[in-house]
Amino acid sequence: MGGAHCIGMCGGIMSALTFAVPPSMRHPARMGGLLLSYNAGRIISYMSAGALVALLGTLFSLSATARLLLQVFAALMLILMALYIANWWKGLLKVEAVGRRLWRFIEPVGRRLMPVVHLPQAFALGAIWGWLPCGLVYSMLAWSLAIADPLQGALLMGAFGLGTLPALLATGLAARQLSHLIRHPATRSVAALTIIALRYGSSGHSPHTTSISMT
Repeated sequence: MGGAHCIGMCGGIMSALTFAVPPSMRHPARMGGLLLSYNAGRIISYMSAGALVALLGTLFSLSATARLLLQVFAALMLILMALYIANWWKGLLKVEAVGRRLWRFIEPVGRRLMPVVHLPQAFALGAIWGWLPCGLVYSMLAWSLAIADPLQGALLMGAFGLGTLPALLATGLAARQLSHLIRHPATRSVAALTIIALRYGSSGHSPHTTSISMT
């Protein structure tokens, strides 16, 4: 559902990584392996962040009141994500601005790994890319915080990362067609409304139960 944002924010990064590979090494099998390695590293970073944030959540969920506040916070972040996807309100950009402070220190490390010619190198670069400031990622991390279970937090972020793969792995003409479809205002609006409906439809469950249904 967040594919439109992924294409807009990370599609250019995928293209840049592809063109950074020496022309002599751009045959399909080689590029496919590198692209999968990039994304594997990115998803591992998401899962690590999910586990760490969920671990932090255990410190805040010791009382019933704190657990309720975490659930409300996670619900609000998911709704903000829906508004962000639909281009109805860009408040999450303010949250991304906080992450850019950390990114200034991480991003130079990634530059040293380019051009990418080996799979471990691609994986390492993807792991750095996973910390790129992103409102969608932060919205899902808020849910990991509410889960307050490191394993479930990691699985939730892993599922989120896998859900972004179709948009980021699409290439060539099919990618252009997918980009046109997924960026259409109607597509974005339907995705946003679905996320909001999912949030309200699961409001009667505990954070742990809802996390399983979402993943």
